Amino acid sequence: MEKQTVKAYQEYSEDKFTKRVIYIKGESTAFVLNLLPGQKLPTHKHPGTEVYLYTVCGNGTFTIDGSSIETAEADLVHCSGEEELAFENTGKEPASLYVVLNKLPSEAYAKNI
Repeated sequence: MEKQTVKAYQEYSEDKFTKRVIYIKGESTAFVLNLLPGQKLPTHKHPGTEVYLYTVCGNGTFTIDGSSIETAEADLVHCSGEEELAFENTGKEPASLYVVLNKLPSEAYAKNI
């Protein structure tokens, strides 16, 4: 077991967005993206995985396969690794996104209990 705090990974740079890796375990990774107002994450894909993005703080706009989705604190967004993803901090405060890239080990893990 490991415990981390996202706050320890919220490091911002005036030059460009930052990415701070928290975990790399098997075929999964978790990291925090930090963007100051106006900063952008360029369009890209994550082939072969699923992408989960949790807005820790701030707000902005995701562009996923050409469609815009506004996000604010505590919103959760999912997209497949085959979809083109971009993000822009359109707010007036810093924004941090907690991102998980993963693969499901078996269907048993996808059931409500």
